[in-house]
Amino acid sequence: MEKSRHSPLWLNLSVLRRGLRAFAAVSVLALSSTAPAQAQDQAALIAQESQSWIEKAVASARPEGAAPLRMVVQVGALDSRLTLAPCGQVEPYLPMGSRLWGKTRIGLRCLDGASRWNVFLPVQVQAYGQTWVMRSDVAAGTTLSLDDAVLAEVDWAQENQSVLADPQMWVGQTATRTLRTGMVLRHGMVKPAQVFQAGSMVRIVAQGRGFSVTSGGQALSAGVVGEMARVRVDNGRVVSGLVLDMRTVQVNL
Repeated sequence: MEKSRHSPLWLNLSVLRRGLRAFAAVSVLALSSTAPAQAQDQAALIAQESQSWIEKAVASARPEGAAPLRMVVQVGALDSRLTLAPCGQVEPYLPMGSRLWGKTRIGLRCLDGASRWNVFLPVQVQAYGQTWVMRSDVAAGTTLSLDDAVLAEVDWAQENQSVLADPQMWVGQTATRTLRTGMVLRHGMVKPAQVFQAGSMVRIVAQGRGFSVTSGGQALSAGVVGEMARVRVDNGRVVSGLVLDMRTVQVNL
């Protein structure tokens, strides 16, 4: 997880390697040297021990102060059709671009054997916690208020986009598309609201070192909270500033 309460939980790769190496080198070696029925048992053992380790890794990897999440880990099984050569050293790894969040996979590759095989173990990590879901349908372009959503426990990892667990991240913003009842509020579903149009009269707060001056002006571009807008001041000069609210633009001198 990026070290933020709003983003998915990322697990430490070095810990992953140490934990999986302990059982993979033994279990996968046995998998290749036993009868088919025994091989299936060994494949199940790999999945069982993978799940146990990942559950511990997930629990220990949560950053301090992160939102409380109830983690549920489901580990699949190796393809029963696989025939793996004996291996003295198996290295677990996360495939490039993968993360232990949602539906993912763990790689196991042989580093010391007659055949350098590489296999993947499917994994699903669910992260249940409180966040905001839509109370009712809202049309695209609607400015959201606190009454538009309610808290509910959902799987944060069900989709790639991070949840908007902090109301400050969506209250007062506009829906980028139609939001349906029960939909989890996530990044990309809202954007800052436009608070004035080009041609509107606005207040300009010019700030410099140790002073602040307030004057009037005319907006030359639409104003979106948190973004820059161009404004013509009384003497005709054109300046750019940060839109603070529906009538205020801050200009740093």
